[in-house]
Amino acid sequence: MKKAAATRLNILQKAFELIYARGYQATSIDEIIATTQVTKGAFFYHFKNKDEMGIAIIEEILKPTLNNSFISPLERDENPIPAIYNLMRHLLTRDKFLKPEYGCPAANFTHEMTPWNTSFSLVLNELTEQWMQVMTKALERGKKLGFISKDVNSKQVTLFVVSGYWGIRNLGKLGNKSYYTSYLKELKNYLNTLQKI
Repeated sequence: MKKAAATRLNILQKAFELIYARGYQATSIDEIIATTQVTKGAFFYHFKNKDEMGIAIIEEILKPTLNNSFISPLERDENPIPAIYNLMRHLLTRDKFLKPEYGCPAANFTHEMTPWNTSFSLVLNELTEQWMQVMTKALERGKKLGFISKDVNSKQVTLFVVSGYWGIRNLGKLGNKSYYTSYLKELKNYLNTLQKI
């Protein structure tokens, strides 16, 4: 990797860590510069402004990471019921990238930025839609393969599961890990109702 590309990646990674812990609006360019130990000139060589950097974090840090964690497991398993449950259990209890005390980075950006920034809304909507489309396709595949009842509405199930995940991530910020355990137990019960009898 060339020096300029390495510097840019370093800025994005360090900025992401600060933003994930503190929030986007509470993190200043000066704090990012101090943490990355680059000059102001170097920062502005790579990014016109903070929002351009924020979009780059979503595109270049979040998307690839979330693709591996959120998307791939749903594409490789035939039966979506254990696949969805195992995915949620992994994301909530085992994934090293996601910190319980900070919540879900995509959900955090969505909550903080979409009310007033169209660029963030577009890229975050794309990220969320990708996850929801893959989950919906996995459920439809499960119906065709006989794992799931034919009368299940895959889009509604996906919306229910995704919104539950985002909600429990927010509750997890309160520091009570028993919330995750209760959520996973009830999720398993719900997913089992989708099975073909």
